[in-house]
Amino acid sequence: MGIRTLSVSELNSYLKRILMYDPILNNLVIKGEISNFKLHNSGHCYFSLKDENSKLRCVMFNNDFKSLNFKPEDGMKVIAKGHISIYERNGEYQLYVSSLEEIGLGKLHIEFEKLKKKLSNAGYFDEDKKQRIPFFPKKIAVVTSPTGAAIRDIISVMTRRNYLVDILISPVLVQGDQASFQIAKAIEKLNRFDDIDIIILTRGGGSIEELWAFNEEVVATSIYNSKKPIISAVGHETDFTIADFVSDLRAPTPSAAGELAAPHLGDIESTIEYFYNNLKNNMVNKLSNLRDNLDSYNEDRIKRHVSFKIREDQQTLDYMYTNLKGNITKDITIFKEMLASLGDNLNNLSPLSTIDRGYSVLLNEKKSKTITDIDGVNIGDKINILLSKGILKCTVDETQKGESFFGR
Repeated sequence: MGIRTLSVSELNSYLKRILMYDPILNNLVIKGEISNFKLHNSGHCYFSLKDENSKLRCVMFNNDFKSLNFKPEDGMKVIAKGHISIYERNGEYQLYVSSLEEIGLGKLHIEFEKLKKKLSNAGYFDEDKKQRIPFFPKKIAVVTSPTGAAIRDIISVMTRRNYLVDILISPVLVQGDQASFQIAKAIEKLNRFDDIDIIILTRGGGSIEELWAFNEEVVATSIYNSKKPIISAVGHETDFTIADFVSDLRAPTPSAAGELAAPHLGDIESTIEYFYNNLKNNMVNKLSNLRDNLDSYNEDRIKRHVSFKIREDQQTLDYMYTNLKGNITKDITIFKEMLASLGDNLNNLSPLSTIDRGYSVLLNEKKSKTITDIDGVNIGDKINILLSKGILKCTVDETQKGESFFGR
């Protein structure tokens, strides 16, 4: 008897029945780490369970997913209950999960949170240390795989938006053991180019393992030390890496990074045209208003305006003159009073005032020296006696020592 030829659908259906009736595969309890978790719009969720060596595709339908008291995430270790069956359309076997129980975070996720906390405490994520992204860069460097979809998306977006921007591709591995070192070296090298304005760090989506190069401390440090502003666009919108937190700006996708880095020439032209028209209209209106004002100034009005201005200035001049005159008169009076007071004080100290009160002053014959002591006078010396209304010329006949007139 010959072997009957089966179609693909018949084979998949046959294998499905075998799996469904197997007592072990129909009631499984599997322990593993969640990876590539996706929640569909239908409410069904799709993910993989993995350990150190293998992965298992899983699906959990909406009714079962609603019963969970936690939100499944990549890196989370869980215990899944369900059964193995084949999805006939693709010929792939998968675990149909009926319940999930969380048993902790996976190793990579723990390392991620540990490094994130360390770098946050060191100030790597501080907003005041973020650099401003230039509005109109001339050259943009892209650090990524030269064969990936990410670079194609960025080139397509940037050339469509702004053909004036030059794009420099810095090829690196984006996953694997050497990827993080190549990425760090590329960033350090690009910082030595003076003509580069922005660096874009990017790759397409993937699991936490595939994106892990962007969670390494060596990459975070190179981004933090970069003098060039860096835009991070790693994975899909829901993927977050350490590089995203350290970079100066995070883009949700590679295409979005191209849009953020390169301004749209059409938008710039529209903005310039808007401001040009606005400035032109304002100038026209301003000139029109000035022309109307000029036309309203006829000869009689100008004469009245000039005459009023002259009278106003004359009044101001009169006020200033009166004020100045009053201040000068006041200052002269004060100075006269001060001078009189000084004169009185000087007169009180003058020897002439003393003479006027009945005293006299003795001078030698040449009137060059005042005589205050008899030791300087000899008998026969000629002396002059200064009085209030004249001088007596006398000759000394006798000298007599003794106590002074004042008893001293």
